[in-house]
Amino acid sequence: MTDQSPSYHYATIARALREIDAAGPGLSLEDLAARIGLSPAHFQRVFSQWVGVSPKRYQQYLALDHARDLLARRFSVLDTAHDTGLSGAGRLHDLFVTWEAMSPGDYAKGGAGLTIRWGFAPSPFGESVVMATDRGICGMGFAADMGREPATEDLMRRWPGAQFHRDDAAIAPLAQAAFGGAQTALHLIGAPFQIKVWEALLQVPSGHVTSYSEIAGAIGHDKAVRAVGTAVGRNPISFLIPCHRALRKSGALGGYHWGLPVKRAILAWEGAREDARDTAPTGM
Repeated sequence: MTDQSPSYHYATIARALREIDAAGPGLSLEDLAARIGLSPAHFQRVFSQWVGVSPKRYQQYLALDHARDLLARRFSVLDTAHDTGLSGAGRLHDLFVTWEAMSPGDYAKGGAGLTIRWGFAPSPFGESVVMATDRGICGMGFAADMGREPATEDLMRRWPGAQFHRDDAAIAPLAQAAFGGAQTALHLIGAPFQIKVWEALLQVPSGHVTSYSEIAGAIGHDKAVRAVGTAVGRNPISFLIPCHRALRKSGALGGYHWGLPVKRAILAWEGAREDARDTAPTGM
């Protein structure tokens, strides 16, 4: 694996994150680079390639209060009155995403009759496991925190009647498109209430966040905050359906199925890139 690999970049930052958590944000570039075994120049270059900001600036995004800052500055109000609401198409993380939902009757069959291809692929947040039907990506998880086998089994258990075939070669271009910003098709396989929640999540732009109660209101179930939280946690297509953008009203991160370090890294990655776009010079 070369140092151009997104997974290598994530592994480096994951190691740095552990050091930052232990030592605090005042850790210097030189000390941080030494602790993870890289020269300051190489460490700076890896950060720049991965997220486009300096390590010092990135430490601010990784801080625990970053989520509260997002709530204050970039809270997304989800309004189902808009025609662009839960309509079946949305924009997410610079991706143009289209999706098709499985019918309730088909979902009740536990995926019987479906053939799902799956494989492992690199991502900016460590190794991912990606699953797809002939209609689009239906599953995506991350192995960095829980490991390959548990992550794969976790997704497979959701559709006990489906036939699974490992095909890394077929999955590779789907994953590359998903993480690279290309047109991406999703096949949502879930209960009707879950799909409503996932569709609401698709309306939250990159670099922004929302709350569980806001999602509940957007889908017309104001008092179902706990049920919404459960549906968010059961989202099978992580990152593309951005469950990481759902926070508690207090600003606490809440849970994350694939590990809180991954959630923090994704939010920091998106926040830094959004700010870089906001401050980029315009014109010729």
